[in-house]
Amino acid sequence: MSTRATLLAGAALASFAFAIPALAANPMVGGAAMYPEKNIVQNAVNSKDHTTLVAAVKAAGLVDTLSGKGPYTVFAPTNAAFKKLPAGTVDTLLKPQNKDKLTKILTCHVVAADAMSSAIGKMIKDDKGEHDVKTVGGCILKAKLKGSKITLTDEKGDVATVTIADVKQSNGVIHVIDTVMLPS
Repeated sequence: MSTRATLLAGAALASFAFAIPALAANPMVGGAAMYPEKNIVQNAVNSKDHTTLVAAVKAAGLVDTLSGKGPYTVFAPTNAAFKKLPAGTVDTLLKPQNKDKLTKILTCHVVAADAMSSAIGKMIKDDKGEHDVKTVGGCILKAKLKGSKITLTDEKGDVATVTIADVKQSNGVIHVIDTVMLPS
């Protein structure tokens, strides 16, 4: 290869390398990088804002499921979201005798699809402002737009706002929410 050809090939490679960072990077969550090649559990354990959720997923025996192939969309409540629950609720739910109730609550945050916020927004618009989101746990969450933010209303009427959207995972996507969604 001539020097000129080598330089041209190098320039082409350099321009390609600069095109890659232009792709949207995953947002940081809980002070941690979220890697799209890692699964939901592998990323969640690194977020300092999701230690309660991770403990709950472990207590409910859902680690293998959420580490599986998916695709899953997880509406991931922060530690602050869990703190909004009545005092003692989280400690009670983490007890082995309450595993079924905990599992129901957690699976009401999971959808068996890879739903980015743009897709959810389109469904909301197509459904005239409100879209029913059916969860793995059998709950129906009402998705709406409040300005540019997606909100979810659970079966008890509590409203969560997606605070960080579109955190890509190898087996789906996480949307961080500020309120725990509860079944009826």
